[in-house]
Amino acid sequence: MNYTAINEVIILSLIMISGTFARKKNIIKKETTNELSNLLINITLPALLLSCFNYTYSAKMLTEIKRIFIYSFIINLAIIFLSKFLTLKYDKESSKIIRFATTFSNSGFMGYPVLQGLFGKIGIFYGAIFNMVMNIVMFSLGIMIYSGKGNIRDMKGVALNPAVIFTTLGFIMFMFSIKLPYALNMAVSEIGAMTTPLSMIIVGAMLAEIKFKDIFRGTVVYYLCFLRLILAPILSIIILKLIKADSLMLQISVVIEAMPVAVLSPILAQKYNSDKELASRSVFITTIVSMITIPIIISVLQYFK
Repeated sequence: MNYTAINEVIILSLIMISGTFARKKNIIKKETTNELSNLLINITLPALLLSCFNYTYSAKMLTEIKRIFIYSFIINLAIIFLSKFLTLKYDKESSKIIRFATTFSNSGFMGYPVLQGLFGKIGIFYGAIFNMVMNIVMFSLGIMIYSGKGNIRDMKGVALNPAVIFTTLGFIMFMFSIKLPYALNMAVSEIGAMTTPLSMIIVGAMLAEIKFKDIFRGTVVYYLCFLRLILAPILSIIILKLIKADSLMLQISVVIEAMPVAVLSPILAQKYNSDKELASRSVFITTIVSMITIPIIISVLQYFK
């Protein structure tokens, strides 16, 4: 068993519980949660991504960037294709939620903190490239799952997404070995360091909004739990072993795929008049269950080093 992974998950869980407590006691108000989310998405996460590209250019790292970019496309397209057949017995609205939830993980709010804990800055460095591809797929094929058609305006959101912008900016800095001035670099690093605790507090506050008696109703969420937390990472391992991915790239990719359902799921469900309640419950249950499954998946990864 990987005790580093267990400790990281326990730490994240405790921070998340503090967010739930703060929301339940109204220390954090509902509108405050939205404001904190905006702070994370537009300020702290971009700063974290930028600081993690503070490496001197090397041809080897560029090769790894190309590889994980390709790996992400293969994995995301494979899961989104397979999800169509895994949801045939469900009604149209439930199928939308299950397919989106199975394909897209909470790679930002939870993925980066876990990657940082396990691999340090290099984990976020390569994870950012993986997630850039995930964002492209999410705002194209992911939107099509909910809407049933392509939406050019939503596609524009990919290019304007702060995480994509700062990943691109960081990549340019890496390519040309551009270094920020000391004071600016320290400021960016300190702001970026807020991302992990802030993200888990936000997730905890969001989970506090769901009525406990409604969370565990029905069997759909449990099936979805299996698809997102077990099948997706295992399928990723199989795919990456077949294409002979190296150990570090395999581990980073699978850790991202082991994350719970993306918090964007209920937001898009509401926007496209889908089952927002099921989407919200899927986020809650997979987040809780992932505290058990993430260490297990990471322990399995030890055999692929």
